[in-house]
Amino acid sequence: MQYNRILLKLSGEALMGSRQYGIDPERLQDYAKEIKQITDEGVEVAIVIGGGNIFRGLAGASRGMDRVQGDHMGMLATVINGLALQSALEDEGIPTRLQSAIKLNEVAEPFIRRKAIRHLEKGRVVIFGGGTGNPYFTTDSAAVLRAIEIGADVILKGTRVDGIYSSDPEKDSQATKFDNISFNDVLQKGLKVMDTTAFTLSQENELPIIVFDMNTRGNLYKVVSGEKIGTKVNL
Repeated sequence: MQYNRILLKLSGEALMGSRQYGIDPERLQDYAKEIKQITDEGVEVAIVIGGGNIFRGLAGASRGMDRVQGDHMGMLATVINGLALQSALEDEGIPTRLQSAIKLNEVAEPFIRRKAIRHLEKGRVVIFGGGTGNPYFTTDSAAVLRAIEIGADVILKGTRVDGIYSSDPEKDSQATKFDNISFNDVLQKGLKVMDTTAFTLSQENELPIIVFDMNTRGNLYKVVSGEKIGTKVNL
């Protein structure tokens, strides 16, 4: 395996599968099997998952809801998704820990950096819920922050698209895919990889990002083993 410790970023929408909202158990099971493939090889896995399949604070704010209130609802949605993913992983025999940036002691451990690292060293998959614990920050920012804190080798952003394109490939048939691209080129071209706060934090800490299609079976294993899948963003 090319990477020893990874941070896998999944969107909440990815858990919907073919549904319009909520969680698709079959999609969860597929993801759990993909993750088991790499944990069986000794890769240490941390996961940050979004909550957009349940509630998105920014969308609530656009309809008149208080932004802070909406973001807190979004944080709780990420914990719900974290619990669902934890259950699916444990069904595959993978030991896990769910840590939350907001206190929910009955369902999740509080986020403690040293404890998270120790769990990873013991072969447990650590799921980080609750975002950063602060409003106005996305789960992309939470993913980069946690990846830096635990000393991850790379951020793997699992999406439904097989990399970064010059424009939206679902809307533009002429869009071209990048196999490798620098942080500066992403910013200059105005490409949407992560929100600006998250992306800048990753750049400043020289933490590479790989964007790949998580829904193609075997892709996660291929990425972690060093195959050129998706798009790699680095210096």
